[in-house]
This record gives sequence, structure tokens and C-alpha cells, in this order.
Amino acid sequence: MKQLLFILLMLVTGPGAVMAQKKPKGKDQLVTISTPQGDMKLVLFDDTPQHKANFLKLAREGFYNGTTFHRIVQGFMIQGGDPNSKNGNSSQVGTGNPGYTIPAEIKPEHKHVRGAVAAARMGDHMNPQKESSGSQFYIVENHRGTPMLDEAYTVFGQVVDGLDVIDKIAAQPKGARDRPISAITMEVKVEEVKKKKIAKKYKYTY
Repeated sequence: MKQLLFILLMLVTGPGAVMAQKKPKGKDQLVTISTPQGDMKLVLFDDTPQHKANFLKLAREGFYNGTTFHRIVQGFMIQGGDPNSKNGNSSQVGTGNPGYTIPAEIKPEHKHVRGAVAAARMGDHMNPQKESSGSQFYIVENHRGTPMLDEAYTVFGQVVDGLDVIDKIAAQPKGARDRPISAITMEVKVEEVKKKKIAKKYKYTY
């Protein structure tokens, strides 16, 4: 009888205690990417620390401001972050970077779900270590995700608000090499926000 009572108490108090321990504490960086189609808000993952730190550094320095989403594929993804996209020379767009790569931080638990933010990179034949571009990234637009890319590219963040904006960008008219006909420029800012506010407002689970 005592054992049964103990089990019942665990069922009543245990989950609540666990939930209390799991309430997020401290602050996180909320990234906003503003485009002509609207704003997207991102959270970057702590367990991909090099990618997170690099993206935040570039964003705070204004590196991404004025760059474009230079490749859009409806039903797949949108890609941006190339510094060459600022100069309007379309022949060079897609090849730019800040002059370095980032070691892969591929985590099996980070899937290419809708809104996943991942680092672009050179192909395996030139880049067997799967090192990431120092600045170019893509955001998954497909509502069912793109699982064929899982564990092949570093997923380092998630769009928590503005998923519809990804769809709007992907649907823009485009020309050769999946280039949008009209420039889709971005402005990127970083805010320090309490984790519990992010979790509540955007229904995000840390």
C-alpha cells in the first residue's frame, strides 16, 4: 500500500517538478531578418556554437545588411548571405564569403524541418569535411521539410515567427539559376530577449 501511494505521489508531483526544472532561464539572442516580403525571427542553437557565434558576429557588424536572398526554389528553400549580392554583379553572386569556412557541427537531432536555418557549403568532392560557408545560409521552405539533407549540412537555427514570409520569398518570380528577378534584400538585427519570453510568445521549446 505504501509503495502504491509513493507511485501515485510521483505521478502527481514528479512531472510538475520536472516541468519546473525545464523552464528556460537567462537570455538568448533573437534574430530578425527583415525583407520586402516581411520579417522572419530566428533562434540559433547553443549546440552549434561556432555557427551561432559567427552568424551573430556578422549580423551585429552589419555584414548581412543589403545582401539578398539570391537563390529561391519554391517547395525547397531560400538561400542568402553572399556579400557579392550587394554589388549587383550577378555573375559573381553565389560565390562570395567572408574569407573563411566553419567546421561542420552536424547534429543528428537537428532536422531539415520547415523553417530550419542551415549553412550552405561546397560539395563533398571539394569539401569532404563538410565545412560550412562563412556567411551563406539557407532556410527550408518545404512544409514537409527536406529530410534528404539531414546530417549532410549543419542546421544551426530555426525560424520561430514569419514562416509565411519564407513562402512569399520562395514564390517570387525568378530567372536563370533560380535568381529572383527583383532583389530580395535583407536587414538583420539581433536582440537580447529572455528565454521564457521567447518560449511563451513563439511557442518555442528550449
